Amino acid sequence: MAEIKDPENTIIMETTKGRVVIELLPDVAPGHVARIKELTREGAYDGVVFHRVIEDFMAQTGDVQYGKTGGEHFNPARAGMGGSSKPDLKAEFSNVAHVRGTCSMARSQMPNSANSQFFICFTDAPWLNKQYSVWGQVIEGMENIDNIKRGEPVRDPDSIVSMRVAADA
Repeated sequence: MAEIKDPENTIIMETTKGRVVIELLPDVAPGHVARIKELTREGAYDGVVFHRVIEDFMAQTGDVQYGKTGGEHFNPARAGMGGSSKPDLKAEFSNVAHVRGTCSMARSQMPNSANSQFFICFTDAPWLNKQYSVWGQVIEGMENIDNIKRGEPVRDPDSIVSMRVAADA
């Protein structure tokens, strides 16, 4: 059991494979951490599928528009193409390396296009360094991320059952 040092900057994510605890990095990416917490507190991530999961690379989720099971616009064929109703974020690239358990924002080719989607690295991915906004690090439950079904797209995907800020849990 990981020690939660700062409940306001810790996420507890229950997935279909088990619990994952993420330590947020507000000093590294304050805008992205604020967005993750805002969407989490709105319940936006609850029910969202892991739509793109690549072996030896990463698991991507967070499409609250098309990837939210039971949502108004849920469409497995479009999962990964949407975001939230909020504006895109300004990039917060840093020197924090993409290593096993790193949580980072997904984006298009445009640096300032991150919105709600994010990925968790299975392994070190140095080619992503200084090109994506790192906002967190898994401190417990990485074995549950390891067990998420693979695919691009994923057939019968795993999902986030619930996501909470630890201070609210």
